[in-house]
Amino acid sequence: MSDIRDTAVSPADLAAAEPAPKATPGRRERASWLWLLNARLVLGLIIIAIFLLGSFVLPLFAPHDPAQQATYMKNLKISPAHWLGTNGLGQDTLWYLIFAVRNSLILGIFVGIGISAISTAIGLSAGFIGGAYERIVMLIVDSFITIPLLPILIILGALIRGNNNFFTIGLIIVIFGWAWNARTIRSMVLSLREREFINMARFSGAGTLAILVREIFPYVSAYLVVGFINTILFAINTEATLAVIGLSKVDVPTLGSIIFWALNYNALFTGNTTWLVAPIVATILLFLGLFLTSTGFNAAFASRRGVA
Repeated sequence: MSDIRDTAVSPADLAAAEPAPKATPGRRERASWLWLLNARLVLGLIIIAIFLLGSFVLPLFAPHDPAQQATYMKNLKISPAHWLGTNGLGQDTLWYLIFAVRNSLILGIFVGIGISAISTAIGLSAGFIGGAYERIVMLIVDSFITIPLLPILIILGALIRGNNNFFTIGLIIVIFGWAWNARTIRSMVLSLREREFINMARFSGAGTLAILVREIFPYVSAYLVVGFINTILFAINTEATLAVIGLSKVDVPTLGSIIFWALNYNALFTGNTTWLVAPIVATILLFLGLFLTSTGFNAAFASRRGVA
């Protein structure tokens, strides 16, 4: 008979034999998105969060309509009552700037959603369906790409200058600005449609729409996030450009309209430098936040794919 000590199990062996603790759902959820985070993305999101919270929450506490002229004395200096002073139109510069950032962001998000929706639908369908449909669609896409956007916007902006709808400029940007994204998405779909998992989906009886939504869309969603952010930046920049030359709705507070009025009232020569400097600094910071967020997402997705 063997000694019972030969079969004894030490506490160390018992500890080694115990199963590892299972990850809780909360830990799994955190691990599922933590790979996205990097220093550039975090910094960009912080800047954008500050702008979003400031421009959408603070207007709820505005004492007056910032677009109303002659509310205060003109060209007042910086003081506790007016943190950025007042402008040559008798408006509080800080409150006008807050509403301007909000309106610019709303316009940018509106344009981003419109361009993303159109380019995604056209790019996915053209790349996957192919044939005569793809040739016709790409002829239209290439035609829109060759159209110079800024001269079109200048001409149309001059024609609709008296239009009361602030989003008219945004609608024009959507109509003429979707083609590049559509071509890029179509190129991505062309590289995906012949892969084995797409053929398996076809053989299993999945329809075109189901394949596009379930199989292909997840692969292009990373590009859509980056493209959406870049489109917001592009829309804000385009509207500001038109506003500075007086072809946008300049009586609506936007980053471009502040600069327009400051230049028209010679803010630098009258000593009211904050009227001109404040929107320029805000625009630079907003663009920096959008740029860092876009490149941060791009770097995260590239690292996920193993190419960075």
